[in-house]
Amino acid sequence: MLTRFTGNRLVGGVALAAGVALAAMSSISVAYAAEQAAASGVKDVAPAMRRISSDQYTNIVAAVFGPTIKVGGRFEPDIREGGLFAVGASKVSVSATGIEQYHALARSVAAQVVDDRRRDTLIPCRPASTKAADDMCARQFLAKTGRLLYRRPLTNAELEARVAAAGASATKLGNFYAGLQASLTAMLVSPQFLFRHVALEADPAHPGGMRMDGYTKAAQLSFFLWDSAPDIELLNAAENGDLHTRKGLEKQVDRLLASRKLETGVRALFEDMLRFDEFSTLAKDTAIYPKFTIQAVADAREQTLRTIVDHLLVRRGDYRDLYTTRHTFLTPTLGTIYAVPVADDPLSANGTADAWTPYEFAANDPRGVGIISQVGFLALHSHPGRSSPTLRGKALREVVLCQRVPDPPGDVNFTLVQNTSDKVHRTARERLGAHATEPMCSGCHKLTDPMGYALESFDSDGAFRSTENGAKIDTTGVLDGIAFADAPGLGRAVHDNPQTVSCLVDRVYAYGAGRPIAKAEREQTQALAKDFAKDGYRLPDLLRHVATSDAFYRVAP
Repeated sequence: MLTRFTGNRLVGGVALAAGVALAAMSSISVAYAAEQAAASGVKDVAPAMRRISSDQYTNIVAAVFGPTIKVGGRFEPDIREGGLFAVGASKVSVSATGIEQYHALARSVAAQVVDDRRRDTLIPCRPASTKAADDMCARQFLAKTGRLLYRRPLTNAELEARVAAAGASATKLGNFYAGLQASLTAMLVSPQFLFRHVALEADPAHPGGMRMDGYTKAAQLSFFLWDSAPDIELLNAAENGDLHTRKGLEKQVDRLLASRKLETGVRALFEDMLRFDEFSTLAKDTAIYPKFTIQAVADAREQTLRTIVDHLLVRRGDYRDLYTTRHTFLTPTLGTIYAVPVADDPLSANGTADAWTPYEFAANDPRGVGIISQVGFLALHSHPGRSSPTLRGKALREVVLCQRVPDPPGDVNFTLVQNTSDKVHRTARERLGAHATEPMCSGCHKLTDPMGYALESFDSDGAFRSTENGAKIDTTGVLDGIAFADAPGLGRAVHDNPQTVSCLVDRVYAYGAGRPIAKAEREQTQALAKDFAKDGYRLPDLLRHVATSDAFYRVAP
């Protein structure tokens, strides 16, 4: 039987030897995966540990200790693989600087949990004396909290080590809560918390085979739908063996899908898929685009997420309609870019001030047609001082259609394209047309530019325009043989392209499974795509099909 890795132990000191534990994470991950593969007798199994993201860290802390706990500080950078950070999470380790950062985060969180304002609420017992150790109270708190942080019950050895550490620190510092803080800090920097482990057990339905244990299934499901750790009810279902039954699994999937936390999970999915991490470095030339402020960047990102959540979850709409919908939400800041009047601080449904206003673009309005014509997409895939049909077309190919576009050769001369003051080639189409005559450039530009030209009616900041340098902009284009005249036509072409749907299905499956889709899983994803179509391309139904499929929890190719 496979034994579970339990991480570094506390041995009577004041705090965890965080440096030793975290520095060893990379080698631990490799050794742990190899141990599981050997124990299961399955070749090419990839049950690698995945490091939790900064958002997942924050979500877990809020779920366990409440939303008033502030999580501030820097996190280790993520790696995108196969278009997703969720897949790259199994490829990352922790640097020496990261060790210090995680430890600082943990100390801050633990200090807030035990402070005078929160301890009576978050700690389910009171010590016999606040100036001395109390193993019974410490054990009660650490067992309950550890189960939520580690996504499984602590082993007896783990729990006693944590209790002993809390006691040693309390005795040395003369403060029960200081001891508890030290032990909680240790848990928050443990590989058991910072990494998602895959634990295997014997599969009674297949003698000699292995399967994920219930707690691993619970984490797989919860991180997929909520972008956070399992709650108590889901952990109880894991403990009772309910997740190994079809009825029990479906009950929990339906419960998670019905929760308000699903919005958090869907936001995380699309933030990853649409590469919204790039908003953190997005900037425009303020001399050219004075309206594109820091607030505009934040609002542009949020506008697209609100549109997605409203359309897919609130309205339960067709996923493909995200690329044609005229319904969205605006703030006064975005209104200045869209040239739409938006009232300051309109009242929400409950009578409180709300910066966001629902807005419907008119049927003949060329602005705001689907998420690819929103400020977020247009500004994110442009240069700081000019628009870019190439960048926008490349983003459509790679992000929306899951098609790889080669990077340009290192010795390409972009002077002609960058010269927006060219009196001969006044528009981007004309400059790119001249540039793409070079043999080394023509192939890639054929993949990107015919799509991106339709979005040339939008400047680098997303504002609508009809001319460039006094010349009328030609927005005609083509996508995989389908011709169109403008941005609405491009949105319809993306809507109707079969690759738009298959790309989402692949991304959703890989995002949840945390690995690239193997050849052996192609039949599964194709079946999911067919079910998705039968269900009217509704995202919650797709999530349910994925979360209840046997393949989603499979540990062998």
